[in-house]
Parts: sequence; C-alpha cells; structure tokens
Amino acid sequence: MSGSQEQEATNQDLRAANEEILSSNEELQSTNEELQTAKEEIQATNEELSTINDELYRRHAETMQVSNDFQNLLSSIHIPILMLEADLRIRRFTPTAATLFNLIPTDIGRPLSDIKHNLNIKDLEAQILEVISTLILKSQEVQDQAGHWYDLRIRPYRTLDDRIDGAVVVLVEIDALKRSAYELKEARDYAEAIVQTVREGLVILDSHLTVLTANQRFYTMFQVSPAETENVSIFELGNGQWNIPQLRSLLEEVLPENSQVDNFYIDHVFESIGPKKMSLNARKMVLTDGGERILLSIEEIDCT
Repeated sequence: MSGSQEQEATNQDLRAANEEILSSNEELQSTNEELQTAKEEIQATNEELSTINDELYRRHAETMQVSNDFQNLLSSIHIPILMLEADLRIRRFTPTAATLFNLIPTDIGRPLSDIKHNLNIKDLEAQILEVISTLILKSQEVQDQAGHWYDLRIRPYRTLDDRIDGAVVVLVEIDALKRSAYELKEARDYAEAIVQTVREGLVILDSHLTVLTANQRFYTMFQVSPAETENVSIFELGNGQWNIPQLRSLLEEVLPENSQVDNFYIDHVFESIGPKKMSLNARKMVLTDGGERILLSIEEIDCT
C-alpha cells in the first residue's frame, strides 16, 4: 500500500472516530438535558413533598391540639362518661367513669364484657347494643353497689359525617335528689299518719278555700266521702250545708288578718246529721313558692 493510500485510510478512520465522538457528544447532551429535566422534576416533587409535609405537620399539630383539648375536657368533667366502639370496645372514659366501671388507661380497646363494673344492672351491654341498632335513646335510674343513685343515659355515638360508630354512656348522679324525695315522702307519710290519728276533724284548704284533703275523722264526723269533699269549695260541701255565715266570716274576714284563730265556736244544724256545736281552730301556712294553705281543725262539742 502506498503512502497516499495509508493516509486516506487514516483520514477515514479519523472521520469515523470524529463522527462517533460527535454522536456521543449529542447523546451526552441529550442525556444532560434529560438529567436537567429530571432534576427540575425532582426539585418540583421535593417542593410538593415539602408543602405536603408542612400541611401534614400543621394538621398533626391541630390534631394534637384537639386531642389535648378533648383529653383535658374529659379529665375536667365530673360526670361518668363512657364512649364505646360499635363492637362495645372501650374508646374513651372520664376519671369518674374509671371509678364506677373499674377502668385503667390500658383498658382502652378492651371489650366492655371484660370489665366488671359497679352498677346494679344486668343487661347493660344488651341495652347499649339496642341503642346502636335502633338509635332510640335510653334513660333509667340505677344504683351502684354502694347504693348511690344515677340517671343512666345511653345514646348513639355519631361521627362528623353522621355515621353511627358506637355508643355514649352517661351517668348523672341523682343520689341527693333521690334521697330528698325519699325523705320528703317519709315526712309526708309521717304527717299524714299524725293527721289521720288525731281526734279532731282536719281539713286542708288552698288559698281559694277549696278542700284539698281531709282526715278520716272529718269524713266520719260529717258522714261524707273523700269524693264528695276533695276539690270542692268548703262552702259548697253537702249541697251548700257548709255555707255557714260564721264559717265564712272566719275564713274570709278574721283569718286573713291573723296567722291563726283559736276556739272559734259555731252552732249549726246540718240537714243530714242534725245539730252540731263545733270549736274551730285555723292556721295559715305559707309555702316555699309563696302560696298558702289553711289547716282547719274541727272539734265537736257535746251538746248534752
């Protein structure tokens, strides 16, 4: 091969190498552009992730704040409140509920059936499931094992999107009210027993002089029944036989000016039972609501 031919071959090799270098350069340039694009996409993605992360952090902070507020609210409520899942697993409870249901923090998530509570009620779980099923609220009076009274209320647990996701059990203590009612009944029964055992006839009137009640001695003395006497004006008793001028004077004129009247004598002939001489004592009683009652005692005087 001559020198010129060798030179031509070398030039061809150089041109081929140069073309390969140009092609490689173009590929590198393209790759660099793709890398730049990928870098920009990654940067945009990082910015989006940063924004999402900031939003998640904000929401987490808000959730933590709401959770803290809710926990402090539950801790400060002195009412037993028990929140349950739809399957009656324990969701949350107040400190007073912890005492009443024998709960500790690790009981959250446990079935209510695993807990031995202090309420004297056998079908609590069945009632809760019924409320979840029917959405009908339940309320009843129950006692704990120490004898304290509560108003037990069961209502569905509703989510913000109005789904039923369990139940809320609330117990309002009514022990003082219940005992006051019991003591009031005892006092009323005691007073009624006294009224029924005294030898005088007793009549209790309201401020309009209508008979509210009378004792058995009164009914026997004047031969009338409670149905004929109660809720009737005293002056209309016995078809008007009690419309006695002296009695009307006592109740409408004398008593309003005095808190009590003693030994007020009346001599009257009743159509059905004949003449009677009576000594009347009257007392005004002011009620806590400002109303008035009149206690009228009637002692029969022997006419012989």
